[in-house]
Amino acid sequence: MDDGRPRRSTSNGAVRSAATAARRALREFAALTGHDDGSIVSIERGDDGWEIGVEVVETHRIPDSADILAIYQVQLDTSGELHAYRRTRRYARGQTDRGT
Repeated sequence: MDDGRPRRSTSNGAVRSAATAARRALREFAALTGHDDGSIVSIERGDDGWEIGVEVVETHRIPDSADILAIYQVQLDTSGELHAYRRTRRYARGQTDRGT
């Protein structure tokens, strides 16, 4: 899926833009899981690539205040290819973290 914008990468193909890494993480994650309603909740660049937190609605319910959401950590390598993903949290919409 090409959005027509130039890719921000170095001459060796490494992704250097957080925005580009985030878009790739959402696209690759959606292709594998079918969760195409994700939003970015965190992003961190490391020596081996990017780690992006993606929040998705796992289970739609009526009313939507009863939806079940989840956060996944998506790992991209330095060229922006999906390396791994895992669910780190699952919770009901509106649930807050304790102590925040």
